Amino acid sequence: MKISTILDHIDGGHMALPEFQRGYVWNRDQVRGFFDSLYRRHPVGGLLVWATESNSATHRGDGRLAAGIVKLLLDGQQRITSLYGVVRGRPPEFFDGNAQAFTGLRFHLETETFEFYQPLKMQDDPLWIDVTELLMKGTAGLGEFVGRLTSQSALSDKVGEYVGRLSRLLGIIDIVLHVEEVTGTDKSLDVVVEIFNRVNSGGTKLSKGDLALAKICADWPEARDTMKSHLKGWASADYRFNLDWLLRSVNTVLTGEAKFQFLHDKNAAEIQDGLKRAVKHIDTCLNLISGRLGLDHDQVFFGRFGVPVMVRYLDQRSGLLDEKERDRLMFWFVQAGMWGRFSGSTESYIDQDLAVLEGNKNGLEMLLEQLRLWHGGLQVEPGHFTGWSLGARFYPVLYMLTRMGQARDWGTGLPLKASLLGKMSHLEVHHIFPKARLYKHSYKRPEVNAVANFCFLTKDTNLSISDRLPEDYFPEIEKAHPGTLASQWIPTDPELWKIANFRDFLEARKILLAQEVNKQMEELLHGDTRWLAGPVTAVPAPSASVGGITSEEEEEQLEALNHWMEDQQLPRGILAYDFADPDTGRQKAVFDLAWPNGIQEELSQPVAVLLNEGTEVLAIASQAGVRFFTNVSDFQNYVKTEILGLDQQLGVA
Repeated sequence: MKISTILDHIDGGHMALPEFQRGYVWNRDQVRGFFDSLYRRHPVGGLLVWATESNSATHRGDGRLAAGIVKLLLDGQQRITSLYGVVRGRPPEFFDGNAQAFTGLRFHLETETFEFYQPLKMQDDPLWIDVTELLMKGTAGLGEFVGRLTSQSALSDKVGEYVGRLSRLLGIIDIVLHVEEVTGTDKSLDVVVEIFNRVNSGGTKLSKGDLALAKICADWPEARDTMKSHLKGWASADYRFNLDWLLRSVNTVLTGEAKFQFLHDKNAAEIQDGLKRAVKHIDTCLNLISGRLGLDHDQVFFGRFGVPVMVRYLDQRSGLLDEKERDRLMFWFVQAGMWGRFSGSTESYIDQDLAVLEGNKNGLEMLLEQLRLWHGGLQVEPGHFTGWSLGARFYPVLYMLTRMGQARDWGTGLPLKASLLGKMSHLEVHHIFPKARLYKHSYKRPEVNAVANFCFLTKDTNLSISDRLPEDYFPEIEKAHPGTLASQWIPTDPELWKIANFRDFLEARKILLAQEVNKQMEELLHGDTRWLAGPVTAVPAPSASVGGITSEEEEEQLEALNHWMEDQQLPRGILAYDFADPDTGRQKAVFDLAWPNGIQEELSQPVAVLLNEGTEVLAIASQAGVRFFTNVSDFQNYVKTEILGLDQQLGVA
């Protein structure tokens, strides 16, 4: 089928994109390479379409389908979208991505190269041709371009050659692409998705969540956009979640189960109602977690898969939460996060917790009892603060204590409440003993980046302290704001403020931090401390191999990588991922940035980016079957070639 015919089919509603397809992810280099291949008549591959009745076809976008049989693109979306965008000068109706990727393409008649518009380089050179303008005007407008060339006397000798190149460029829309069709009444959505995944073995596959959402969209086409709008709203408040996470909460509301397969028999009205209820309860959970615990952004939002359980609990009860019930629910959330309840076999533990809620008037007590039996005593010991790096299990706990207690800023003496403490954690984390000074005194990385050496300050205070030693700046703080040091659990013995006694400082502060956690937990229980009783779980021996983010520079690099993933229409990784034993929840390592279920969730192997880690952390990842990359560029190449299935030389997919 000619390219021009394919584009006409899209305009007429005879060809579209199935709902389960993801958005447009190509960048300008890929578009440029693709058009270079077309111009040179290199092979660019065929298309695979699903021929189905339009009245039962669920497609992306607002465009209307033509009556009868329509063709839904299974393979070739990136190529056809790029062609449509350049030839028509606008995105197709099903477009979801960055239109700048194909806007402003130019062709140089002398060098026969494609580049995107650069004013300083191109505005005074008549040999740079606007590809979209030429293709939109077609052969009827060819004379206009020839006239522009002949008006330049310096080009008169080569006009004939240039006209031939213009004609070749125009001929792109007459190139014939092979179109293979999937047809037949036996081709259900499940079958077509399976075909799609096989064909896209080198590209983005569909997870169980994607398939569940595709089925939902078959009855309710606006479902994906509606869910994305809710995710966008939470992201604006610095809580970044994905569609699978939201869908999990919808699932628990409607079915009381964690597995997506139980959603398959729900109709559009039920899904809409389930989403409405889930969003309401998620908002309640986030308000409680932020307002009562102070966990106000996703970097410190440990145990996010506890939310679907809480959503189910809230949906099953009636009436207002009283203070005791609210705090007990927050106690469960904190404890589940601290001990890694959902760090291992997430789906299995969600199902276990959902099971104890069913038909049980004392469901919350049963949740707490199940957690206590699973973990043991829920009392915190000083050794639990032995962890290090921004990925340590108790890093969010320290942040929570700062927000829940009476912690005050060392520069102003004011309480570190939401109105003062910024959202971006790396702007506020302060090393009490400065890193550079500690390294000069031969202290090791785990000690330098120990959680007990962290505190949270306003940005201005952090900058004003700079790299001074506590023995220098602590007396000034205490004089200006008496009691402010103690509010951040700083040992009061001045001997411990000396760098020679740094290790003793850490041990003393761990005791103070553990005492504060237990105090806050008792307050959440309103004196009912039976949940804290029982044998205390042995604290694992300190290990320098745990890994994790150890500097603001690393965190910024990883955050930039997450933004790049979003630009590719792919999910963000989890920063400082808590890799735990699936049975016990015990932390084994912290991976800097991870996709624990694969970038193509449940369909590709777990992946991690591990920057500046030792061999032990790499060995843990390898033994767990995690594919890891030790630098950002290698990871990006993996995503481009193996996940997106893009040919880096020709830009063909």
